[in-house]
Amino acid sequence: MDSFGDDDLGVLREHPVREIAEQNGAVIVRLRGELDVHNAGLVRQALVDAAARGGPRLVIDLEEVSFVDSTVLGVLVEARSHVADRRAFLLAAAGIEVRRALEVTGLDRHFELHGTVDSALGTKQASETG
Repeated sequence: MDSFGDDDLGVLREHPVREIAEQNGAVIVRLRGELDVHNAGLVRQALVDAAARGGPRLVIDLEEVSFVDSTVLGVLVEARSHVADRRAFLLAAAGIEVRRALEVTGLDRHFELHGTVDSALGTKQASETG
């Protein structure tokens, strides 16, 4: 499990990546706070690193995310391209603001969204069932 401190961003902002963990064979990236152009690079690096671990699923936990801008939405699209099976890139626990951003941009139709991390962890991928 990797935990991230707040030292990199100074006093005013939390590090956007709370942790990267493995659970039930899946890699979970827990994000937090306001995700925008100022911290998109940190989010991008965490997602690319998590995808490189090669688990059967990459779950992005958005429960503690209060805001996401178009830059970070682009980071999510880019990160999904680093996963061999795009259906294994799962978004979980998005709050109303994040869901609204996904819906307005039409990305809700391109990502698999789950109400909870547990729901995403319970998802069977075609490669696991066949």
